Amino acid sequence: MLKNQWKLIVVIILGIIGAILDFLCGKPTIANLPIAGILIDIFGIYIAITMAVEMVGDIRKGRWGVDILAIIAIVSTMAIGDYWAAWMILVMFTGGESLEDYATSQADKELRSLINNTPRKANKLVDGKITEVNVDDLKIGDHIIVKPAEQVPIDGKIVKGDSSFDQSSLTGESVPVSKKPGDTVMSGSINGDASVELVVTKLAKDSEYQSIVALVKSSEARPAKFVKMADRYAVPFTIISLVIGFIAMALGGWNFTRFAEVMVVASPCPLLIAAPVALVSGMSSMSRNHIIVKSGTTLEKLSRAKTFAFDKTGTLTENKLEISEVVAQNGFDKKEIQSLAASVEQQSTHIIATSLVDSTPKDMIHAVNNLTETTAQGVEGTVDGKKVKVGKLSFVAPNEKVNTVNSTAVYISIDGKYAGYITFKDQIRPETPSTIARLRRQGAKEIMMLTGDHKNVAEQVAKAAGVTDVKYDLLPRQKIQAIKDVPEDLRPVVMTGDGVNDAPSLTAADVGIAMGAKGATAASESADAVIMVNDLSKVNDAVAIGKHTMKVANIDVLTAIFIVIILEIIAATGVIPAFIGAILQEVVDLITICLALLAKTKPSKKQLGEEEKQ
Repeated sequence: MLKNQWKLIVVIILGIIGAILDFLCGKPTIANLPIAGILIDIFGIYIAITMAVEMVGDIRKGRWGVDILAIIAIVSTMAIGDYWAAWMILVMFTGGESLEDYATSQADKELRSLINNTPRKANKLVDGKITEVNVDDLKIGDHIIVKPAEQVPIDGKIVKGDSSFDQSSLTGESVPVSKKPGDTVMSGSINGDASVELVVTKLAKDSEYQSIVALVKSSEARPAKFVKMADRYAVPFTIISLVIGFIAMALGGWNFTRFAEVMVVASPCPLLIAAPVALVSGMSSMSRNHIIVKSGTTLEKLSRAKTFAFDKTGTLTENKLEISEVVAQNGFDKKEIQSLAASVEQQSTHIIATSLVDSTPKDMIHAVNNLTETTAQGVEGTVDGKKVKVGKLSFVAPNEKVNTVNSTAVYISIDGKYAGYITFKDQIRPETPSTIARLRRQGAKEIMMLTGDHKNVAEQVAKAAGVTDVKYDLLPRQKIQAIKDVPEDLRPVVMTGDGVNDAPSLTAADVGIAMGAKGATAASESADAVIMVNDLSKVNDAVAIGKHTMKVANIDVLTAIFIVIILEIIAATGVIPAFIGAILQEVVDLITICLALLAKTKPSKKQLGEEEKQ
């Protein structure tokens, strides 16, 4: 049950019970239902007290809400003995709170995926024998074995064996990193296809993976300050309503009933309902566009967002490699070395091998014989009678003097002669450039890319995407700092990512958006919104729906305030009894709800950031 839903249920039940009991007691008139009055008074006083306590707390934090008018309306109607007017105000107020709870309630953000994936067991090496132990029981200096395709359970240093490790979920690097004895390995990395022996260098609680969990929890504990839309209208609306109420009381010979009648129509229910209903409608619109929004206030922040930050791998790119350049040397032909290299690599599962094969036409790939793979080094085999080696330069042509290539590359030798190399680049999403361009048309002041990848790779992707602010070689903690460093005049900040390494920065941002098409991940658990399809342009849709929703909500609130003030002025003359005033409030509420439902309509081309046709 939602936090405030029980209040609404209790108010309705009390009204029903009170009405039944009074009817059975032979007093069925609306004007005089004493049992109902007692029940409503008791719960009304409780509601008023709890609201007052919350209001004092909000005022101390510098937030001025509309609760004061609701409290005055409830107390005033009880004071003049108009219990049903008080009951109707309570119904609408608790109903508004329930709607607000629903619209702004956070989905489960307790990092189930991240915590469930935390390494718990390790293969400890004791006297040459492997024993499975709890990760928390490992001490610095212990030796463990990490088997092929296993997750590294704890930070350590390799003492025996070579392998490649997939660190993409931690650092954002799209290509597995080769490690040899003496190299450090981070917990949470995925081992390649060779066993390695590690010596533990950090306790489990201090490991890289656990530090990410801690960072997310720390960021959650310090949510960004944000003022709700209704609260921004609270002070002027409250002042105007109280002034009209006191004038009415003075004109009526200081008749408190006249003041109460004004306060009934001044009840801020429309103000409380307008935003939540519009937000619920906006969230529904998001859902139709395959975007799950966990918080109603997320829409409000999206509508005002000025800075957008993106992870690179899997977000701006497809997390796939494509051939960037084929460089043939020593008289060999580009087409020949690509054909022979792809033929040798066709049986490998390494990401570079599969990318090479996928990027090579099928008619260029031939049968391979005598295939041999050397872990973390490369492969060799015979193709069309030629002995071909593909992999690291030290494996392919250890004596060849070749300038270092500043990008992901494989080297090739044919019949023992160095033949050249093939470089790879991240494959950018086809919709990425248009998404970035549309964000600028939607009002983005700053767009940046935060990645753990290297400078040259990051800059290539940023150039293709149209992003000018690039921050590279970042670990999760540094991504958070980059978001915190955004100046106040460029906030709110929206961060979009998809990996475990993005979880802390998604939580630290004002709005975190996860690319969740591949299933539940730590990023999805930590985000405020999750894009359920593999389409980055949904970020544009999210911003557009946010802008449209808040435009509708603001128009709705201002309309409700205008109508209520007119009713207050009429009530000040004494022609609207409290109970009738409460009924008129219901009419205003109905108008408010109908207007708020317009948030379900499609945003305009300008809000969507689409180019206007000439």
